[in-house]
Amino acid sequence: MSENIGRNEFEEKVLKAGKPVIADFFSETCGPCRRMAPILDEIGEEYADRLSVVKISINSDPDLAIEYGVQYVPTMIFFRNGEELDRIVGAVSRNELLETVEKL
Repeated sequence: MSENIGRNEFEEKVLKAGKPVIADFFSETCGPCRRMAPILDEIGEEYADRLSVVKISINSDPDLAIEYGVQYVPTMIFFRNGEELDRIVGAVSRNELLETVEKL
């Protein structure tokens, strides 16, 4: 399951998380973002013991999106120990997303 967060929770839930995190930068009006949402929710549930999935609305937190260089949505940034390890821009298949998750 994914959790919607904002700037106030970002440091605790992403940068200081005790496990890898997928930070999904999205927009409520984005079709590809809506297609990715159930896939990210499933992965968040299946891998709950090994990683977290958080969602950040670029409409609610545009400064956070700018800070992380998010120009297109969806952008999924993979963090571990507060560092960006990888990112995926655009909608991808579940298998492509899982390949990146397995690298974490």
